Amino acid sequence: MNMSLVVPDSAAPLGFRAGVPLFRSVLLVLVLLVFQARAGAADRPVLGTRAAKLMAQTAPRLQEELTRKGFRLGTPLFIRIFKLDSTLEVWLQKEGSFQLFKTYPICSYSGYPGPKLYEGDWQSPEGFYTVGPEQLNPRSQYHLSFDIGYPNGYDRARKRTGSSIMVHGGCSSRGCFAMTDHWIEEIFLLAYSALNSGQERFSVHIFPFPLTAENLAKFGSSPWIGFWKNLQEGYAAFEQTHQPPVITAKNGRYLVQSRIRLAMARKRDNQAVTRKR
Repeated sequence: MNMSLVVPDSAAPLGFRAGVPLFRSVLLVLVLLVFQARAGAADRPVLGTRAAKLMAQTAPRLQEELTRKGFRLGTPLFIRIFKLDSTLEVWLQKEGSFQLFKTYPICSYSGYPGPKLYEGDWQSPEGFYTVGPEQLNPRSQYHLSFDIGYPNGYDRARKRTGSSIMVHGGCSSRGCFAMTDHWIEEIFLLAYSALNSGQERFSVHIFPFPLTAENLAKFGSSPWIGFWKNLQEGYAAFEQTHQPPVITAKNGRYLVQSRIRLAMARKRDNQAVTRKR
């Protein structure tokens, strides 16, 4: 599905300003969701009335929890999934870094620790993925969903196949991560709001388990230990900085670069150019 988020030019970003009373914030999200569901050019897919109504119903309880924890709807988000723990973490940007907002239970996923290899293997993937507006599916047969972006460049380089790997509602999985309808409503609203407020894409990092040295030692005899040690580089980069790292793939490996180190390198380069002048 090729879906664009359609927002009227005159509409304010979907978010909540500090100091605005809760009931006014909820009223704002209800109005914007309905307006956005009906707006846009005829040749561009829109959110849809059903999904807008679901999110309008979800907004009050979610906004109350966000406010209580000091977060704001519409800020950038980052997602981590741990398969053995059956958990999905949502991290939201706050005061310059990403902080854990909530850990959601995964109702069902497929397979065992290790990556997805081919279409129909009933295995949920592991790796680093990103989600943009076109990957949201408000008309999903599993209530609401978004495509994580499998296979990515790393997967394709290793000839791994498959498609339509989703985080969705319900409680059945054929390679996806099923969250139940109740929880996917919150996760979808957080994702939609972040993308609608300016985040171009958000990262989804999927691990077999927390990739600590202790856990890797426990699974040291696994045929996937080399792959997991490569994933650990991305896991450790976020643990150290609370900023999703920049990740690319080359020569059959993930290459992980800390955003803080990249920013420092750019600063050094700029200073060097200034001195030469």
